[in-house]
Amino acid sequence: MSARFKALEEIAMHENLQAAEKKISTMSSDHFGMHVFNRKVMQKMLPREICLNVIRAMEGKEKIKQEYADPIAVAMKEWAMAHGATHYTHWFQPLTGSSAEKHDAFIEWISPDQMIEQFTGKQLIQGEPDASSFPSGGLRSTYEARGYTGWDPTSPVFVWKEGSGITLYIPSVFFSWTGAVLDSKIPFHRSEKKLASAALRLLHLTGITATRVYTTIGLEQEYFVIDRALRNLRPDLLLAGRTVFGAASPKGQELQDHYFGAVKERVLSFMHDFEIAALKLGIPVKTRHNEVAPSQYEVAPVYERSAVGIDHNIQLMELMRKIAVKHHLAVLLHEKPFDGLNGSGKHCNWSISTECGINLLDPTESPENTIHFLILLTAIIHAVYEHSTLLRASIGSAANDFRLGGHEAPPAIISVYLGDAIETMLNNIEKHGFHRNDSKKDQYDFGLLELPDLTKDYTDRNRTSPFAFTGNKFEFRALGSSASPAMAVTVLNTIVADSLEKMLVAIEKKLNGKKPKNQDDLIHAALPVVRSFLKASKNIRFTGDNYSCEWIKEAEKRGLPNIKKSVYAFKAFLDKKTLAAFSGILTSEEIQGRYEILLDHFGHAINIEANLMIELFKSHLLPAAMRQQEMMSGSITSCQNVLKKSNIKGQIELLSKLTSAIEEAIVHCDGLEEAQEKSASLNNVKRAEWMCDTVVPLMRTFRKSVDFIETIVEDRLWPLPKYRELLFTI
Repeated sequence: MSARFKALEEIAMHENLQAAEKKISTMSSDHFGMHVFNRKVMQKMLPREICLNVIRAMEGKEKIKQEYADPIAVAMKEWAMAHGATHYTHWFQPLTGSSAEKHDAFIEWISPDQMIEQFTGKQLIQGEPDASSFPSGGLRSTYEARGYTGWDPTSPVFVWKEGSGITLYIPSVFFSWTGAVLDSKIPFHRSEKKLASAALRLLHLTGITATRVYTTIGLEQEYFVIDRALRNLRPDLLLAGRTVFGAASPKGQELQDHYFGAVKERVLSFMHDFEIAALKLGIPVKTRHNEVAPSQYEVAPVYERSAVGIDHNIQLMELMRKIAVKHHLAVLLHEKPFDGLNGSGKHCNWSISTECGINLLDPTESPENTIHFLILLTAIIHAVYEHSTLLRASIGSAANDFRLGGHEAPPAIISVYLGDAIETMLNNIEKHGFHRNDSKKDQYDFGLLELPDLTKDYTDRNRTSPFAFTGNKFEFRALGSSASPAMAVTVLNTIVADSLEKMLVAIEKKLNGKKPKNQDDLIHAALPVVRSFLKASKNIRFTGDNYSCEWIKEAEKRGLPNIKKSVYAFKAFLDKKTLAAFSGILTSEEIQGRYEILLDHFGHAINIEANLMIELFKSHLLPAAMRQQEMMSGSITSCQNVLKKSNIKGQIELLSKLTSAIEEAIVHCDGLEEAQEKSASLNNVKRAEWMCDTVVPLMRTFRKSVDFIETIVEDRLWPLPKYRELLFTI
């Protein structure tokens, strides 16, 4: 029996085993934060003044005092060891797109024959992992190995169980010996600070009391779940996260019966387990449902501070991968695991709040004072218009290029959707300089007494828009499912701060540098500036279908960039506007370094997939195809001995098609290998462009030939699990 058919048999056994071992466990609010060194724990274990210092540091109000470091470290160690921890690690986010860690034990030798458990303030505050092998984009040489991690108190410390080991995780920043920024956390925090400074400046003008402003995010995480045994039989899924070959299943997503359908028991059991684990880590998961494609799902938390939400998303992705193994499942986070089916994204719902909980993008929270909302909204629209290519670059990758522009994701054209009510308001301000809002929420009446009153929102949602206002936040839908959200949020914070500062300079100039005497005084000064910025950025606003061909033509008329390939979008990082906006966040050398890293990663990702195609074809699929060819040829030869050639014309034609497809595939395989060899001598930029413009089209053509062969080869001869098995056997 082939490995493929054996795996299919084992799937049923996994399901039976799951049912037999099923244990009753309930999700409870008591689980929340069990594995987090949170405020409740600190209040129990730390003196009041030390606890307050840590809390203020968490809120970005002050630094951890040096004299408090040791007692904080001791409390963390005791708490972690009570959970079974034996090691600690500085958990950081280098420029690889994922997290990194180095574990050290809580032990110190005090004599040749004696040791004790110890964790000092110095070990808590700063670590020194080797930095030589992390990407820096030319910021340092390989031999310059020293890099530092530093505790980031804005994100909670937690314990993580992996197998039989439990480790204390300390979220940290990462930088070089020279002070160069080598991670995604430091620029994010700087972007938050820059946006907060501009927002507080605005609130000071409008009379809203606030001492702290921060962004909030809610990340809707899409993913696929398939059987692990089948995944392990697909080297492409194992190494690249997506299928480089695979003929379409007879049934795909065309019936749309999977979307919001009943979740299968085996998957629901997996969801239940990772949700409990997430709650214990303080990740506020709330929503789960089937997505559009078969075997595709979504999980979403409630909104939280971006500093915490980014870390939580990275933790959640790792939790999902880890817990899937216990259920004999595999989670696929790649943006396009299956050709011809919807890919996966990470919708980033982004807003701005004060420490008092006021959502500055919710016009209903302070209806008596909404001028701040109008100014902020205008600044955001203007920022997206001025830096649309940079926003496109912030979500760019080889993986996301396979997804963007299909009817499963926003197009590569960045635009802003506001909805009818907001659009009407802005149009009135542009034309007349004022707007009177007389609209009220309508109610639906279906003529059924038993239904409760159902209200209609001010605006519909536009799922085709890459950047849509949804009532009290913006939904940035273009992020890739496997990516860290840090880059996109950092760029968004930075460009909004830049536009808001420009607007405030213009408004303050009209006020002659004085604080407005009253609301009317502020409105009189602000509206001309708002009108000017709205008119300048009007072309970015679009309320229609972003998937339509008409929009592509219209966007071109409006002068909006349509950069389908990330390699060319990445150049926005080198633009003078970008360098100016990122002043104080990243140096020009650090931005250049990120540009180089993105190109390098793009080239490597495509090269790995090309390697997989060549290996799979030569060692797995070509032998199967040739056995089929041999069988058909032998059968036809036998038939020709007793039948006329005209009687088996169809069989001969089918063999001819198979033979031609095999020959075409061999030619395409050779062409792909030649293209790869040529790329080896190119520099970073040219190599990425070559991979994008030459290698990817060759891969697409190669795949077409091989996928056709799959439809002819006898089922028992095909070595790789097929789409129908990967997508419909759970």
